[in-house]
Amino acid sequence: MRTKTAAARVRTFLRLPEGPVALATLLAFAAASQVAVRQPSSANLPTALLLAVGATAPVAVLRGYPLAVAVTVTTASALSLAPFHVLTAGGLVSLALCLYVLARRGPRAPAALLPLPFVAYAVAAPSDATVATRLGTVLVAAVAGSAAGAGLARRAQDAALAHRSTERAIADTLLENAARGERARIARELHDVVAHHISMIAVQAETARLATEGLPPDGAKRFLAIGDTARTALTEMRRLLGVLREDAADEPGRRPQPGLAELNELVDTARDTTGAGARLIVRGPVRALDPGVELTAYRIVQEALSNVRRHAPGAAVDVELRYSEADLRVRVRDNGPSPPGPTQDGSHGLLGMRERATTVGGTLRTGPARDGGFLVEALLPSPPPTASAQEQRP
Repeated sequence: MRTKTAAARVRTFLRLPEGPVALATLLAFAAASQVAVRQPSSANLPTALLLAVGATAPVAVLRGYPLAVAVTVTTASALSLAPFHVLTAGGLVSLALCLYVLARRGPRAPAALLPLPFVAYAVAAPSDATVATRLGTVLVAAVAGSAAGAGLARRAQDAALAHRSTERAIADTLLENAARGERARIARELHDVVAHHISMIAVQAETARLATEGLPPDGAKRFLAIGDTARTALTEMRRLLGVLREDAADEPGRRPQPGLAELNELVDTARDTTGAGARLIVRGPVRALDPGVELTAYRIVQEALSNVRRHAPGAAVDVELRYSEADLRVRVRDNGPSPPGPTQDGSHGLLGMRERATTVGGTLRTGPARDGGFLVEALLPSPPPTASAQEQRP
């Protein structure tokens, strides 16, 4: 934690406008002081001081010119190391910083090539060099290579993070668009079901007003108000749901919405298309359900069969309807391989099925089946249909 805090403070300091200049000044002063202490009366002192300053002072403009600064510092450091053996600690810090910044933000090729002179010098050091000199050259080569490698690794990590972030944003956008389109289709289909009920209310109210003998005037007015209210509600519903019906132009034409009576045909089509086994199993006493529930169950089975063809072609599939007094359980199970985890979690088809189940107050569960294969199971509340829904059945 202390290391991270110190590194964070250094980064914050270097981001300040005066940070690089202050750092360069500090490194140059430290390097010059070290050279003056090590060679107080040497004839090479002016040259050594010039190289020490040249290896540290350019850090002041490292942010704007990383390549030029890295080349300058590397050259000054190599000259300090080879002829004079006076590469200072400040120069070593400056070299590591320049190579790291260049590898992370500048051209990759120079960042990989600039440490090579130090590696070559460490390998081909003079035979008469002292042990301390040899260890110093190896240390400089290791620091230079490590700094360049760390910068390149951080650069690759940043690129990977940016790529993953872009992919995640694209996936979220696609998923959101798919959810919006699926909700539009659900809204259209439910509109067709609910609109019939409201139309039946208006027709029955008008019929009762005209056909009931001896109806008091007040009762006739109430029936007329019921019809007017129903027609107004139908108009408002069409206006509101029309915003969601973006894909209405893609429909070839209006037709009755399917229900559980059409499941046999759907299963037969799946069997004929894939050539694999497909069967419909019905358990419990069959009874009429609300059209919205029947439409939801049909669409869930339809999408589940499509997923089987897409992810497990040739697999046998069982479609089971289990009726009870309170709900309808729909199970679609195949014996093929399960799709990978991300496909299960992020599939647009599974999202649409879950949206449909939620629309009628139900739940949906998907995942690998206990005995192999993949299972889609929906639990849909199934109260008895209303009288108007029973009248519209053939």
